[in-house]
Amino acid sequence: MEDLTDVYNEIIMEHSMNSYNKKKLENADYTEIGHNPNCGDEITLELKLNGDIIEDMAFTGHGCAISQASTSIMIDTLKGKTIDEAKKIVKTFIEMIKRETTDEEQLKILEDAIAFKNVSNMPARVKCALLAWHTIEGILDGK
Repeated sequence: MEDLTDVYNEIIMEHSMNSYNKKKLENADYTEIGHNPNCGDEITLELKLNGDIIEDMAFTGHGCAISQASTSIMIDTLKGKTIDEAKKIVKTFIEMIKRETTDEEQLKILEDAIAFKNVSNMPARVKCALLAWHTIEGILDGK
């Protein structure tokens, strides 16, 4: 039987190699660049709102498998959510990575993004996993 770590690794690898969220977004309402100077990861997040619902998101850029997969999975997780729901999910993800939230019930709202839970054990990768989440936080904080 596969353990959860293997399942999580598969999710991360799949998103890093085949991200259908990696594209330009037509008529984006918000564009924000996220950059990690330590490793050179750089993404441009684009967001389209419909009222207070995140109607669509996409990203372009380059970086390691963790940063690219984290961005793609974040987009899948947040699309269709309200701004308030998205803020809560982003906050929970950041707290999970920083090990401030470990309660499985609270982490369920992360959906597939929970795959990054073990990144908290790899200090060098934490910034990679958080890049997109801090970038979207910059957009949502103004809402």
